[in-house]
Amino acid sequence: MSTKKILAVQDLSCVGQCSLTVVHPIMSAYGWETCVLPTAVLSNHTMFPKWSYLDLTPEIENIYSVWKEVGIKFDAYLLGYLGKASLMELAEKCFDEFSNDGRLIVIDPVFADNGKLYGGFDLNYVKDMAHLIRRADIILPNVTEACFLTGTEYKTVHTKEYIEGILHKLADLSPAAAVVTGVELDGKIGEAILSGGKVSYVMGDKIPVSFHGTGDIFAAVFTSHYLAGKGLEKSADLASVFVQDCIRATDKEHFYGVCFEKVLSKNL
Repeated sequence: MSTKKILAVQDLSCVGQCSLTVVHPIMSAYGWETCVLPTAVLSNHTMFPKWSYLDLTPEIENIYSVWKEVGIKFDAYLLGYLGKASLMELAEKCFDEFSNDGRLIVIDPVFADNGKLYGGFDLNYVKDMAHLIRRADIILPNVTEACFLTGTEYKTVHTKEYIEGILHKLADLSPAAAVVTGVELDGKIGEAILSGGKVSYVMGDKIPVSFHGTGDIFAAVFTSHYLAGKGLEKSADLASVFVQDCIRATDKEHFYGVCFEKVLSKNL
C-alpha cells in the first residue's frame, strides 16, 4: 500500500529554515510523500535585511491544469503562509478538485504574532482567513491569530477562562478542531485544544528565546504525527518537544532559524 500523498502550500525561501524548506524535509522524513505548491520564491526569508520575491500565483492555474490532466490527487493538505486572498481561493479550488476521499486539511493561518499583524496584512486578510478556515479539519493559530480571527482583545497574561473563551469563539467560526499555540499558564507554555466540545492542554517548559520558523516546524511535526494516528494531544506534545529540542540545539548567533536537522536525525 502506498504512503499518503500530502500537499504543502506555502512559500519557498531559498535560504532560511522556514516554510517549505522545513515542511518538506520533516514530513518526508516521517514517511509521507510530501508534495509542494510553492506560492512564491524568496531569495531568503524576511528576517534578513534584504530579499528578492517572485510571486508564483500566475503559475498555479497552469499547475492545476496539468494535475487534472494526469490525475493527481492528495490525501492531506498543510497550508502555511499564503499572503493574499487570491491564494486562499486557489487553495479552496485545490480542495475541491484534487482530493481523495477522507482528505485531511490542516491550516496554520500565519499572519500575526505578539499582538500585531505581520507587515503587509490588514483586517480584510483576517476576514478572508476566517472564511478559509471553515474548510479545515484542524487549525493551528497562535494566540494572536486566534484573537484577530475572533475579535478578542489580545492579552499577554493568560487564564484558562480567557483562552477557553477564544477556543469557543473559534468553534463558532469553523467546525475544525482548534490547536492554539503559544498559550502561557502558570509559567508553562504550550497548546490549548478544542475538539468535539472538549478542551485540553499540552504544556511544557518555556525557553526564553525566540527563533524564526518554529511555527512551521511545529505544524509539520504535528501533522506528521496526526496522520500516523496519534491524536491531537499526543501530536501537539510531540511537536512541542521537537521544537524545544530544536531551540536548544541552536546557537544564538544562528539568527535566521533553528537547527532542526540535528533533532530530526535523532528522532527517526
